[in-house]
Amino acid sequence: MKILILGGFLGSGKTSLLLQLAYYITGRSAHDPEYKVVILENEVGEEGIDDKLLRGNGYRVENLFSGCACCTLSGELLTAVHNIQEQMKPDWLILETTGLAYPHLIQKNLADSMHLTSRICVVTDASRWEHLLTPLHQLISGQLTNADTVLVNKTDLVTSDLLNKMEQQISEINPHPKIFQTSANQPVSHSIWDFVLGVI
Repeated sequence: MKILILGGFLGSGKTSLLLQLAYYITGRSAHDPEYKVVILENEVGEEGIDDKLLRGNGYRVENLFSGCACCTLSGELLTAVHNIQEQMKPDWLILETTGLAYPHLIQKNLADSMHLTSRICVVTDASRWEHLLTPLHQLISGQLTNADTVLVNKTDLVTSDLLNKMEQQISEINPHPKIFQTSANQPVSHSIWDFVLGVI
């Protein structure tokens, strides 16, 4: 089972991009009827919102409620991942984190406890980047730690100068991830999804 941890601040567009990604994964493997994608949502609250949209598009969604998978729910996360692996046997598990989560801590929990490897993709909101960077610098920096890919989303709402500045600031926080510009209301290039999934 391959795992993708999809992180990013609330409202960055994770779920919209996730729908595109899940559709791409299943479309790439349309010849294999046993190919499965399971989406694990980490919601803070008593009722999931985004999972209704995902289920409405035909994807299997599991939920973790009332806590963060990188800390208070780490035990529940490992149990959920183990059950998904044993009972559903998907080829891909996409874990969409709460906007307050640190994806690299989730990755470490999975690697240490279950010896599972995973990739991290972080979605950033170009339209709110300048307003959020200073007050939430610790959170944003923590989310970018160990990321393999960063999707700078909502690029249609900002200038090219701001995008260039944003990419530079992301690289100063973490110079390692590949940075792509996306707009969730437009199709994302297949080559970007291949990189996110580690295909290339």
